[in-house]
Amino acid sequence: MVKKCASRLYMALIFAFLYLPIVVLIILSFNRSNTRVNWKGFTLDWYVRCFQNENIMSAFATTLEITFIAAILATIIGTLAALGISAMKKRGKTIFLGATNIPLLNADIVTGISMMLLFVRFTHLGFVTVLIAHVTFNIPYVILNILPKLKQANRCTYEAALDLGASPLYAFYKVTWPEIRPGVFSGFLMAVTMSLDDFSITYFTKGAGINTLSTMLYTELRKGIKPELYALSTILFFTVLLLLIAANLNPDKITAPVSKRTVYLKRAACTAILASLVLGSLAIFADGSRFSSDGPSITVLNYGKYLDEDALREFEEESGIKVNYEEYEDPEEMYTKYKAGSIDYDVICTSDYIIEKLIQEDEVLEISYDDMPNYQNLNPDIIDMTASFDPKHRYTVPYFYGTLGILYNTELVRPEDVESWDCLWNGSYADDMIMIGSVRDAFAPALITLGYSLNDTDETHLREALDILKAQSAQVSAYYVDETCDEMIAENAAIAVCYSGEAGEAMAENDHLAYSVPKEGSNLWIDSWFIPKTCQNQEGAQKFLDFLCRDDISMANFEYVYYASPNLSVAENQDAELKENEAVNPSEEVLRRCEVYRALNDEKTVLYNSLWQELIGHSS
Repeated sequence: MVKKCASRLYMALIFAFLYLPIVVLIILSFNRSNTRVNWKGFTLDWYVRCFQNENIMSAFATTLEITFIAAILATIIGTLAALGISAMKKRGKTIFLGATNIPLLNADIVTGISMMLLFVRFTHLGFVTVLIAHVTFNIPYVILNILPKLKQANRCTYEAALDLGASPLYAFYKVTWPEIRPGVFSGFLMAVTMSLDDFSITYFTKGAGINTLSTMLYTELRKGIKPELYALSTILFFTVLLLLIAANLNPDKITAPVSKRTVYLKRAACTAILASLVLGSLAIFADGSRFSSDGPSITVLNYGKYLDEDALREFEEESGIKVNYEEYEDPEEMYTKYKAGSIDYDVICTSDYIIEKLIQEDEVLEISYDDMPNYQNLNPDIIDMTASFDPKHRYTVPYFYGTLGILYNTELVRPEDVESWDCLWNGSYADDMIMIGSVRDAFAPALITLGYSLNDTDETHLREALDILKAQSAQVSAYYVDETCDEMIAENAAIAVCYSGEAGEAMAENDHLAYSVPKEGSNLWIDSWFIPKTCQNQEGAQKFLDFLCRDDISMANFEYVYYASPNLSVAENQDAELKENEAVNPSEEVLRRCEVYRALNDEKTVLYNSLWQELIGHSS
């Protein structure tokens, strides 16, 4: 009895571990709140918005299109390959089965990178390269589902049919096909499931403007996932569940004697499930706006969640230029994506020090400001501040700016306590403090506290900063970037080092939160647009930049991001409370005591990264 209860408890724990996260995801998809930390009542709004979101529907349509085309092609090729392998002699069969198993054992990331390198050598990445990649990695799964059925089939029956005068095709259809049909169906369903779920290979072989559900979910998760994607993930889960049910209801798999009624019921249920999936897929195809127009286009690379989607559509409608839009998480990722050379970007937005590095590498084209009448809408003072990375103002258009500071809970912390970076080291907030989880932003407060510049590259000074960061690590509850906002909203910490934009977002959700830039100074970041040397449509790129400088578009993007805008009219049209909010609009006094990050050479980049890894290793 005890053994039986223990066994049941063990199984319950396993299923709880597997399915509780999915249950939480499903519950959040019905939560009226924008954040995952507050429950504000039941709603179906996120499902409605999910199907109204063109980007999500486009990714959904692309996923289904790639999935079903790849699964069909892989099933056809895999079936023919399985027939060929089964007809081989033992030695040849062993060799080919070994070759079939290699892709299954190989890491997806290795397969993805190798395919990317192959495709870049001969063509540009895009829909076709993703499709070829999916067909390629699905074929082994189809083969391995069909071969056991071929092994069970009686070869003599097929040969007897030929002896009786049947053609090879007719004999295959009447004799072999009924034997292997369950394996073919299972192989097709496995190919569908693998394609639907794949991320690594798709990520490395997709081009600009191509997004599947997996790549979109991954990108959104890193920048703060939208509630619509909880709904989308729930739909995706039940889609896969229905596919599995359809596979298990397959009447061809019935081996034990059953009544005809049972067979008919299972067949009807299987048909109904597959029909619902097919009809749903057709509806998504019809609604998805994933096909490019025949006119001019530009490829844009930007931070995630950093441009109003409606503004993009408006630009496309007004200019007739199609925008292939790509996103990234941090400047180092942007640099890597650009330098990989797999996509020819026309216009890029990124941080100051990365732009400085690219200018030094002669990777940036000059902008013709005379062809941008809306450029005069920008604040000359902000333009002057870009001189630290664009000294002659020839290459960049400032987009948003802000600071690095301290977000704190006013119920737990007095404003005067966070006027200095010393609050991070004095032990007052042990185990109640979140530090920022990025290398330069973590070292900046430490360097400033020691009296050094946040651009200091002297190894002795950096090691001094590392020492106080190590001593501090015992008091730090977590090192976060995107998670900081939700943690502070949920009041899981008293103070957190974060960017002004994240602070503003958190303050909008929790009235107990406030933001401070310490008196010793901090980082002033200026994210700007530039035109890289890979640009294929410079005229279209400049039209896009001029469009972004327009007053109404700048206001729309400000309301979408809530970072300080260099557009003069945006600041003028804000209410008094918002103008005085340091998290949204840093004052001139704050800006004067801040520094812009400067580019690091390769040697100093390696030094910073090694010290950061030493800190993370020490804190863990």
